[in-house]
Amino acid sequence: MVATVKDRLSRAVGFDKSHDDDDDDDIPSISNTDLFIEHEPTVREFLAELTPSARDVGRYVYNLFPFIHWIGKYNLTWFVGDLIAGVTVGAVVVPQGMAYAQLASLDVEYGLYSSFMGVLIYWFFATSKDITIGPVAVMSQVTGNVVLKAKETLPGVEPHVIASALALMAGAIILFLGLARLGWLVEFIPLPAICAFMTGSAVNIAAGQVPKLMGITGINTRDATYLVIINTLKGLPKTSLDAALGLTALAMLYLIRAACSLMAKKHPRRAKAYFFLSTLRTVFVILLYTAISAAMNVDHKSKPRVSIIKDVPRGFQHAGVPTINTEIIGAFASELPAAVIVMLIEHISISKSFGRINNYVIDPSQELVAIGITNVFGPFFGAYPATGSFSRTAIKSKAGVRTPFAGVITAVVVLLALYALTAVFYYIPNAALAAVIIHAVGDVITPPKVIVQFWRVSPLEVPIFMAGVLVTIFTTIEIGIYTTIGISFAVLVWRLFLSRGRLLGQARIRTIKATTANEWSRERQEEAVTEEQGLSLRTGFLALDHEDGSNPRVVVQRPHPGVFIYRFAEGFNYPNSSRYLNHLTDTIFRETKRTDPSSLGKLGDRPWNDAGPRTLKLDDIDPRPTLKAVILDFSSVNNIDVTATQALIDVRNQLDRYASPETVDWHFANIENRWTKRALAAAGFGYRTPKPSPGARTGRWKRIFSIADLGGSDSAANAAANEEKTADAAPVPYDVEPGPPSEGSQLSDKDVPQNPGSARLVAVQGLNRPFFHFDLQEAVEAALLHLGERED
Repeated sequence: MVATVKDRLSRAVGFDKSHDDDDDDDIPSISNTDLFIEHEPTVREFLAELTPSARDVGRYVYNLFPFIHWIGKYNLTWFVGDLIAGVTVGAVVVPQGMAYAQLASLDVEYGLYSSFMGVLIYWFFATSKDITIGPVAVMSQVTGNVVLKAKETLPGVEPHVIASALALMAGAIILFLGLARLGWLVEFIPLPAICAFMTGSAVNIAAGQVPKLMGITGINTRDATYLVIINTLKGLPKTSLDAALGLTALAMLYLIRAACSLMAKKHPRRAKAYFFLSTLRTVFVILLYTAISAAMNVDHKSKPRVSIIKDVPRGFQHAGVPTINTEIIGAFASELPAAVIVMLIEHISISKSFGRINNYVIDPSQELVAIGITNVFGPFFGAYPATGSFSRTAIKSKAGVRTPFAGVITAVVVLLALYALTAVFYYIPNAALAAVIIHAVGDVITPPKVIVQFWRVSPLEVPIFMAGVLVTIFTTIEIGIYTTIGISFAVLVWRLFLSRGRLLGQARIRTIKATTANEWSRERQEEAVTEEQGLSLRTGFLALDHEDGSNPRVVVQRPHPGVFIYRFAEGFNYPNSSRYLNHLTDTIFRETKRTDPSSLGKLGDRPWNDAGPRTLKLDDIDPRPTLKAVILDFSSVNNIDVTATQALIDVRNQLDRYASPETVDWHFANIENRWTKRALAAAGFGYRTPKPSPGARTGRWKRIFSIADLGGSDSAANAAANEEKTADAAPVPYDVEPGPPSEGSQLSDKDVPQNPGSARLVAVQGLNRPFFHFDLQEAVEAALLHLGERED
């Protein structure tokens, strides 16, 4: 009853399903091969794949807390490594956090709050042992821009309220992306765009810190980078005593790093000790210049001789529920996308890089969950937006961190600083903090050798990098981000839309053994010829024009006049389907002739756009062949859509008219997706053209299929083991085209040949779609076989 209703509905909408059902009625029988009928995927299967099972839900929840996977194996050795790395990073994050808070136009204690919450929460959800979440230079610069802009529209709202609201909103968006497992979206941002963003931001930040380093006042460091540089040069006569502290502090940071690197090379056994000395240079410089500043200002507390940070509140003085309303959100809504992108770019790129270095794989979606939750809960303790830090992650990795639990150790160090060292922070000079920022951002500038590598790999991406850097320098970081992402996406679309396939031909290929890379001797060539029988001799498919880089001296020929092999370059969907097929048809029309020129008719009866000759001379001899078959290589195609399918149908109809009264056979090779087969079958492909009408007998037309050993006890290896037992047995000939089976007969294991050269075999692909082929070799053989039938 249900089937009857479905049939009536199918006929009501104009779909005759009986035509497809007959596909299974004309399947060849192969006596020594198991039949295999490939059924099309259904929408029910598709929905079943998308619907999560109870096991999937349990695994999803379990994977939300990765620390469960390893916490049970935690041991003393791991703890020692985490303790050393955690303390080291904690010593670095305290001065950096305060410096970055000033970059965000906030008081220094907010940098400590962000540092504490980032490392404390992250380890619960981390899939990276190296990453350190906290305040970073670029995100702090973006936050500072948001705070200053919001201050103009909401003068009564304190800056830290804006920063906390920004962290909460950005964190909520990123958390949603992570929970929805959309971490793959980050892959849309290519490496040159990331490098351009980091380089341009580093130049922007460094230029903005130079006035503070030199003690020059009255310069708007939030202007475009080139304006900041020009105004700083104009203000050099206003340099104050701060420059003495700032310049020497910056020089000392670089000097200590260079000295430690040199000593580590001279004394490799002490490399670890020199690494820790180099890592703690920021702490040493800050403490040294804090002492110098205190000596200079102890008698000038009311009017310090150099700029200092002054009072730092003890503990979490600004903890509480963050303030969120429409006015506050509206004040930074336009900058919110840029803030989210910055957090994603920095964190995912850093965590993936260190994962590759230390031989583990991160889960981008889970990392989004980690930074999302960190930024959602951080504002309740006064934190502003935080993400992964490159410099602190590198320090943590080199310090020998073993697990993400090292973040808890770092949080303890920051907590101690908040409660025990706030009095020491009073005399920290702002010029020294500016030196710390400049020194830190200098490490993320892309070196020239990397740009040269970009040029060697993909010259087109160097202009993307340069555009991102220049736009950031001459406008803002936010516009630079949008520029690099926009250009990268445009290049991706351009490559997709303008991709062009290749026409392939056959070449005789063999594999030989070469003893040296030099030119072979005559004796070696003769040996190669004599060894030919035992080597791999096969048919290779190369581009006819050798655009694939193959040797132009290799002779590549079509398998037969009028047979075309076409390979798609990058998928086959609506953006590029017309370009692919136009290339194919233009080549066909140029290299073949119309099968029946008289079918063009009189000049007045032809279409206005017909490219045929004005007058037909049937006596003229055209050496070109007629079109026989088209073979499409779908090895680069995953899915096709309705637009591409319709374009294929239109081209088939066009070529059938061109080849009339003959028809063109369409063969497809290397189709690796069941839905692609379903789409092509729905368009009438996969079978001989024209397809037999329902109920019509097609006769015994020849077909070619690929078969394989079933494996296990029925494999060829097992058959070879019984060689002696079956040596006297008469071998059963392998016949891929037997006569029709007798009525009532059915294939079974008894049909398997018993000679040692074969065992139980099975068809690789469904026998109900004979024009869907396993590979190009099978497709070519099938096309030539059918061509021979036609010529006979």
